Amino acid sequence: MKISSFLVLCLLTTSTTFAQFEGSKQIFRAPGFKDSLAKHKVVAILPFKATIAYKRMPKGFDLEGNKLEEKKLGITMQQGMYTYLLRKGGKYTVSFQDVERTNILLKQAGVFDNLDMMLPDSLAKILKVDAVIKCSYAYEKTGSEGGAIAKAILLGGGGKTGSGSLVMQINQGNSGELMWRFYKEMNESFTSSANEVMERMMRKVSRNFPYEKD
Repeated sequence: MKISSFLVLCLLTTSTTFAQFEGSKQIFRAPGFKDSLAKHKVVAILPFKATIAYKRMPKGFDLEGNKLEEKKLGITMQQGMYTYLLRKGGKYTVSFQDVERTNILLKQAGVFDNLDMMLPDSLAKILKVDAVIKCSYAYEKTGSEGGAIAKAILLGGGGKTGSGSLVMQINQGNSGELMWRFYKEMNESFTSSANEVMERMMRKVSRNFPYEKD
């Protein structure tokens, strides 16, 4: 019992410490972006464009299975972001379109699987919103979970199993113009799930999120 408690404590401690050592962020703000965003009332969150790559390709790699996993991850992160923003709803100057409505409208328009081929203003017109939030998340798996756990317990290391990078941007609905862009690199540990990653991302984004009330 004592050993199990010790291992849990080690995992939690190294995971917390590990999360602190992450890449720097980059932020772009278009001239006059505050005035433009102040006119927005409803904003849509698009499904994330998620990519999963491997530093060393695993045996029996299934390309189609990987594509399905990427698609599932993109929707999970879209839902996670929407849930996070709902929880903090009173802090923002806009309302966010229900992601289920967003996805249904995109499917009805026949563009759900081809968002990369659509301009932001065209998507905003389909969704009837003032702006769209486009996000991409690239994840590269760099180590095994077993190796990460052993390192965390025995060496007190970070338990890193991969690295991820988030790009989040807000595009004007009527023109498609890029108004705000946020880039952040993140390390992923063996304890990370899609929801945990999104929670950490949003905590970092929220400090710079332009729709947050002063």
